[in-house]
Amino acid sequence: MKKFLPVLLTLLFLTACSTSEEKLVKHTDRIHREILTVDTHCDTPMGIMEENFDLGLKHDNGCVDFPRMKEGGLNAEFFAAYLGQGPRNDSAFNQVHAEALAILDAIHKNVEKNSSMAEIALTPDDAYRLKKNGKIAAFIGIENGYPVGKDLSRIRVYYNLGARYITLCHSGNNDICDSSTDPAGAENNGLSAFGAEVVREMNRLGMMIDVSHISDKSFYDVIAASKAPVIASHSSCRSLCSSPRNLSDDMLQALKSNGGVIQICILSNYLKTPEPNPELEAKIKELKEKYGDSSKLTNEQKAAYRDERWDIWSKYRKLATVSDVVDHIDHVVQVIGIDHVGIGTDFDGGGGVDGCKTTAEMKNITIELLRRGYTKAEIEKIWGGNLMRVFREVEKIAASQKPS
Repeated sequence: MKKFLPVLLTLLFLTACSTSEEKLVKHTDRIHREILTVDTHCDTPMGIMEENFDLGLKHDNGCVDFPRMKEGGLNAEFFAAYLGQGPRNDSAFNQVHAEALAILDAIHKNVEKNSSMAEIALTPDDAYRLKKNGKIAAFIGIENGYPVGKDLSRIRVYYNLGARYITLCHSGNNDICDSSTDPAGAENNGLSAFGAEVVREMNRLGMMIDVSHISDKSFYDVIAASKAPVIASHSSCRSLCSSPRNLSDDMLQALKSNGGVIQICILSNYLKTPEPNPELEAKIKELKEKYGDSSKLTNEQKAAYRDERWDIWSKYRKLATVSDVVDHIDHVVQVIGIDHVGIGTDFDGGGGVDGCKTTAEMKNITIELLRRGYTKAEIEKIWGGNLMRVFREVEKIAASQKPS
């Protein structure tokens, strides 16, 4: 009997672990049935534009579609109309404005084609109503204020077409503010005079201001200028990963004072300081040399480029993990509290970690939160409650500015 005792104890331990894991999964499923879950940033519209990507079909490539959102228990997604930074003159502004309108139209048409599964959402109430009705809420954001050009009236145009946030800039400076990653450095010394007008107009309309990608000086200027709380739709913590795209602890404190929320980005390079990866760099360099100037590619060539880049990433990237994601959530909670953190994946724009590479795996984040002792009420705040609080406050402040 003695020689069988270690085997018996091992079997009992494994059985207990299996039972515990099953309970955790069931608890997670129950939580996702009962709360609203929101991801504040994906770049899937690039695929919609370049590949006629149908959100209603389950795909083997990419990260986001409605069937996989259902599988992963994700109720609401902000689809970002991304516009890369380019020349800044009237001709370019008109062209990029037309591109923005085309992306917004494509999002609407794709969602309408799948109206049995999803609807365009414009308000927090829409998201909760659609959740109750078993449908996905498709919100819209604009990533990069570049298409605004110098014309404030375009902000209302985007708002009327469903956009509920604008990321003020992207990887380069624009006429609104400085970027955190422009190789030329600061140009506007933060938020420009025109940028201050943009902030006021977004406050007036009830459009959330997104501070992801903007420089530190721009961030503090926006916090000072905005009457409403702001969001960082896809950023992480600089204390844990030194990327300039992330927010420092001082910035987190300013965000708390503003009443805003940071949506943790699950792109590996914003979660862990990247280790040298010469193989990946070489393969991406080869790919860029193969296709040349991206602005001159046809839609078919852009689609092929994205597919090949996806294959390279899948094979050579050294990914962070779900545990790393929750480390950043823990850090925000420790520094500024549970009321100021959420999740913005950056799926289809580089986002994805081991254990959560697509929307089908979103529950794994909840499982890790439960393992660390977060309650259902706290998880509800992280998965959408905090973002919806900010959204409602932005609407309330806009309503207060309208003539009675």
